[in-house]
Amino acid sequence: MRKFFLTTALLALASSGYAKDEQNVYKWEDDDGNVYYGDSIPAEFAERPKEVLNDHGVTVAELEGKKTEEQLEQERIDNKRRVAQELQMRADRALLATYLSVDEIVLHRDRRVELFQAQSRVTELYLRNLERRLQKLRDEAAHYQPYSEDTNAPMIDEGLAADLQKTRETINRHQRNLTKFETDERLIVERFDGDIARFKTLKGIE
Repeated sequence: MRKFFLTTALLALASSGYAKDEQNVYKWEDDDGNVYYGDSIPAEFAERPKEVLNDHGVTVAELEGKKTEEQLEQERIDNKRRVAQELQMRADRALLATYLSVDEIVLHRDRRVELFQAQSRVTELYLRNLERRLQKLRDEAAHYQPYSEDTNAPMIDEGLAADLQKTRETINRHQRNLTKFETDERLIVERFDGDIARFKTLKGIE
């Protein structure tokens, strides 16, 4: 059977109008379930859950004790879930405020895709021109060391060597741009397809 321990402070506070406004009474339990009351918490119980009582012995507040790692982890999971739900609600409101129909989303998607495709076509055209230029420079450099097989060929001119290097770097840069355009196009299509599916769900469209 659980034991109940009442301190003299509880009795004094119950009959003292002065103490009513000046002190709190706390209630807590030890590991064996024994209940204690007092106007202060002993250090060994500081991290345990406790209640604050008024002068009538009614609980007016509950103070959490030290949380376990499992409780803290669960709180982090719950907070992450709440944040995700709030972000989804905001995204849903924005989606419904932006579009009135699926056709509008599709139209917007196609315009964005056309932009990436236009950038890709321009880049591909520029790359073809650069490749032709690079081939001409290679043909010219083939008459000089270190590109010529003729050991008596003169060393390549510094200007030609620099032009070769610059052209290679420009080609590499535009190839990276082309890859980025293609990746961006794929991601934008995936995003809009997700918006279309979500819009249909929110609107109850089959």
